[in-house]
Amino acid sequence: MHGKWIGLVAVVCAAAMVLTASEHVLGQEDQAKTAPAPTAPAAPQEPASSGGIGEFFYIIGKIGILILLLSVILVAMIVWLFLDLRQINAMLLDFISAFEDALGKRRFKEAFDLAREDGSMIARVLTAGMSRMQYGLHEARLAAEAMTDSLKTRKDHIIAYMAVLGTLGPLFGLVGTVYGMILSFAELGKGGTPNPGELAAGISHALYVTLLGISLSIPAIFFYSFFRNRVARIAIDVSLLADDLLTQVYHQSRRTGAEAGARPGPASAATSAPSGAPAQRPSA
Repeated sequence: MHGKWIGLVAVVCAAAMVLTASEHVLGQEDQAKTAPAPTAPAAPQEPASSGGIGEFFYIIGKIGILILLLSVILVAMIVWLFLDLRQINAMLLDFISAFEDALGKRRFKEAFDLAREDGSMIARVLTAGMSRMQYGLHEARLAAEAMTDSLKTRKDHIIAYMAVLGTLGPLFGLVGTVYGMILSFAELGKGGTPNPGELAAGISHALYVTLLGISLSIPAIFFYSFFRNRVARIAIDVSLLADDLLTQVYHQSRRTGAEAGARPGPASAATSAPSGAPAQRPSA
């Protein structure tokens, strides 16, 4: 019983394959008959109807779509880095003016709170330096330099992905080129007169994917160098400004301490004696 059903399914599948093959052959014959038929005005209209988005994605294939997705990621990274690495975000003028005003008034706790609550690069460097100020100016400078190097390294790690995209673009393009040439040579290997459409499809795939890979690589390499130089310049500016502000904090704190130590004076020295000890009168 099962053998009859299997045989019936096999006959139906064979009939379907024969019908499909016959329709394909008839379609090719009709296309061959109608190929010379179009008039002169219809010839330039053919590329316009076949040059849509759908056919473009069909020509570039999966490899081309992958390169387009990588291009979208690259554009998003460029926009984000432009917004993140603006000089005004690294050194906010409002924060610097408020910080210097607090130092001028010798409100060191207020200045430290301003730096700790701010999220800019200069504020984070100042927070690290002021937290080590109690051990001396040298220790504060070392802490500030370490924080600057850490923030710069984080930015460099993000920018490094642009170099990866710039390297992968031509490689994916090369893969698409080889695949397109394989399709074209496979059509030639069938023998007889090759189908011009199949040959053109393979060559178009190779050229399109190669072009997409190069188009991804060029801006990726350019913006990789651009953003690396920009990060290095911002890090130098932040380091110099932080060193100047930390020096001000150190000298202002020492001046405040010196004034506090000199404030009692000789007249109050007698009053600072322990309770119960008689104050000595100056000899005549």
